[in-house]
Amino acid sequence: MPGAALRVEHLVKEYPDGTRAIHDLSFEVAPGEFVVVIGLSGSGKSTLMRCINRLIEPTSGKIFLDDVDITALPRERLRQHRRHIGMIFQQFNLIKRSSVLTNVLTGRLGYLPPAWALLNYFPPVEVARAMGNLTRVGIPEKARVRADQLSGGQQQRVGIARALMQEPSLILADEPVASLDPATSHSVLKYVEEFNKKDGVTVLCALHFLSLARRYGTRIVGLKAGGLVFDGLPSEIDARRFKEVYGEEAVEVEIA
Repeated sequence: MPGAALRVEHLVKEYPDGTRAIHDLSFEVAPGEFVVVIGLSGSGKSTLMRCINRLIEPTSGKIFLDDVDITALPRERLRQHRRHIGMIFQQFNLIKRSSVLTNVLTGRLGYLPPAWALLNYFPPVEVARAMGNLTRVGIPEKARVRADQLSGGQQQRVGIARALMQEPSLILADEPVASLDPATSHSVLKYVEEFNKKDGVTVLCALHFLSLARRYGTRIVGLKAGGLVFDGLPSEIDARRFKEVYGEEAVEVEIA
């Protein structure tokens, strides 16, 4: 499936306590782009990701995926549309006591009858698909191992394989390497980059470190206090723009 086009128009998210996490945010992502969202903790990155997938409901504004207004979809149609939006989470969100293979197969639930999920039944073709995706992320030998027996980097590879089971046109990666060391962070992001380049999947990835954003993003969107403060090429972020995103007192720390 080719990459999807994403369009965010005047997005606002205000929580019941009055906190405005996203403020009048608008931007577009072209099919096949690898766009990195940067900003401090609390800048609105995770809220943005969850609004796009409607894990939380926007207060106002619109989000379009291939010209379909996601914010207007009723629940049943939203379930069908979500099939093509793969989500990679910061804390992996795996079923810890289940096997790696079962975790990957859960990414296919949107395509299968609900009763099959209750019975934990997956047809052979889906098991083969899951093994293929585990092979793509380099851990097919871990298929029968419990998820909680894996390292953090391996768990995130399982999360990526699970997202690939959806045959996504868009991958949302919400701080996917925040809990990983620098070397493991690169190994995980290289898989996401591979699927972007080889499969044409559109990627919107929230990252904290600018060095990683420059290495993997084809474009960078900078958020501060829920608003857009930068939208451009990685090479265009100079010292002034860095401080616009991270604040006047910020000191850029590069990681190898």
